[in-house]
Amino acid sequence: MPKAVKGVLVECDPSIKAIILKIDQERHDYIVEDLDDQTLVIKESQLPGLKERLDKILVDTQQMPDESGSD
Repeated sequence: MPKAVKGVLVECDPSIKAIILKIDQERHDYIVEDLDDQTLVIKESQLPGLKERLDKILVDTQQMPDESGSD
């Protein structure tokens, strides 16, 4: 018998979607359905954890501003 899963529609840039897909590849805990190049359905119960992991990855990959004082 089919099982219903509560989901949240997430629209994002393709680059962010690629990061989410990579996170989900590890254990397939987050994505219910991949709809198109900018839209996913994410398990509602997993959304806070996904946001936390995504924020950490984005902070880790951001470039630090140049502080050499060259204006």
